[in-house]
Amino acid sequence: MKLTVFGATGRIGRQVVQQALAAEHQVTAVVRDPARCTLSGPGLEILRGDLSDPESLRPAVAGRDAVLSGLGANKRADAAAGIAARLTRSIVTAMDAEGTRRLLVVSAGPVGPDAPDDPFLDRLTLTLVNVFFKDVYADLRRMESELASSALDWTSVRPVRLVDKPLTGTYRKAIAGTPRSARSIGRADVAHAMLSMIDDAATVKQGVCVAY
Repeated sequence: MKLTVFGATGRIGRQVVQQALAAEHQVTAVVRDPARCTLSGPGLEILRGDLSDPESLRPAVAGRDAVLSGLGANKRADAAAGIAARLTRSIVTAMDAEGTRRLLVVSAGPVGPDAPDDPFLDRLTLTLVNVFFKDVYADLRRMESELASSALDWTSVRPVRLVDKPLTGTYRKAIAGTPRSARSIGRADVAHAMLSMIDDAATVKQGVCVAY
């Protein structure tokens, strides 16, 4: 496939690029500063993109089978400013203009519904996490609202607590739900899940929680 990856130098985005290249897809990585990008490999194109300007993103998404985004807030101030929603809006606008339809983005597990029958400690932890990261999750909810109001074939991938672990390819996913006792997932497996969902019609216009 021909894929475009935004946030390609982030910890999930980099995994998406590497795994997509390993699967022999053609990948366009959109970065702010190509000189600082260390990604390489056959089938990789690196483009500079101004995410504040949807018009400048059109060449990056034109003619692609799917667009994947690992963009999100790195700091609370960015989340409070709604950076994930704002940047995703630029991508959606560019895709609409080019007629590119398939978009997968990274959100977060707490944005989705509570898991049924979660143990007390899991529910307590989730409550504390929601309080501590409320600006981040508010931003991601706005992002998902932007997707829901679009005409794109979008999927919001909602990982729970992210950890750095080697790729396993073994994890749970819940479409429009949350697995019971969903506590963590490796970034490499989030990337794997995103790539596996590109052709999964059941995930279109859905939030999908992923967890071990």
